Amino acid sequence: MSDQEKLAALRAKYAGIGGGVVYDETFKRVAEMQFKDGEKRVWPWAGAATLLDAPYRPDVQELADFGGLDMALIGVPMDLGVTNRAGARLGPRAVRAIERVGPYEHVLGMVPAAEAKVADIGDVPFRSRFSLDSCHEDIEAFYKKIVAAGVIPLSCGGDHSITGSILKAVGEKRPVGMLHIDAHCDTSGTYEGAKFHHGGPFRNAVLDGVLDPERTIQIGIRGGAEFLWEFSYESGMTVIHAEEVTGMGVPAIIAKAKQVLGDGPVYVSFDVDSLDPAFAPGTGTPEIGGLTSREVLELLRGLNGLDVIGGDVVEVAPQYDATSNTAHAAAQVLFEIFCLAVTAHKARKGS
Repeated sequence: MSDQEKLAALRAKYAGIGGGVVYDETFKRVAEMQFKDGEKRVWPWAGAATLLDAPYRPDVQELADFGGLDMALIGVPMDLGVTNRAGARLGPRAVRAIERVGPYEHVLGMVPAAEAKVADIGDVPFRSRFSLDSCHEDIEAFYKKIVAAGVIPLSCGGDHSITGSILKAVGEKRPVGMLHIDAHCDTSGTYEGAKFHHGGPFRNAVLDGVLDPERTIQIGIRGGAEFLWEFSYESGMTVIHAEEVTGMGVPAIIAKAKQVLGDGPVYVSFDVDSLDPAFAPGTGTPEIGGLTSREVLELLRGLNGLDVIGGDVVEVAPQYDATSNTAHAAAQVLFEIFCLAVTAHKARKGS
């Protein structure tokens, strides 16, 4: 360094101190969550794995107020609704195992865990591993308890059929809008006697009166199942195909999403197959030509300020991914949805 005075000042401030000493007030807040006893950092591989490294509180499921939580992280390990490769039941466990997410969101400048009371409350209690219908009854009943307690649910599936029953809870009093990032519209009908499959939750949700199609935007859509999605168009959903993203650009998509979603309550649902298989091979219905992980993160960060009242990440099937990249992408997206939910929660509280 040619500026010797500057070098002397840096030496005076930083030489001889531990890595746990941080001066910037924002960064210091993060450091205080990570360092114990000076420069000793929390070991990311130690202890029980939880969603986003949140405290593990399965006990609050038995409490009427869910322990006074602002937000609950929930595993939904059920994939009886898949049409192709099974395995998303293992998604919550894989996402819990990811250790390199947060606590600081560097683009938004947020430390969400410091702004809200959050915990991983374990998995939805299912009565049967065999009955798709009873699993959906259990999901709906459990999430209605969460919503009644005033807690914001942030979930990790599981196949995408789970979102339909979650919407019956969060949209029970008024239909919600939805930011839906996926390779598939998931608005097809009943097949082979099954209503609760992962290709049709959003048709069900509209017909149940819990999802407002005119306040729903579906981003990243592509593939040979397009002929199944006429309900999206007829009901008034906004569909942006993956091949449109390059031409439109993410900023234009953000603007369109804000226009569609407006100021009302919004549920965020992210299917990991929205990503190109180069980024997320570990899923049951991969589609070539998808979004990049950076595009998805830019999109979500650009929509901070929406009135987010819940969200999920779904369709992580880790046995098809030798690298764990798919689970890592899902964990990061869950963290971003957490940030959006915290911003919305603070706005509703007026803080």
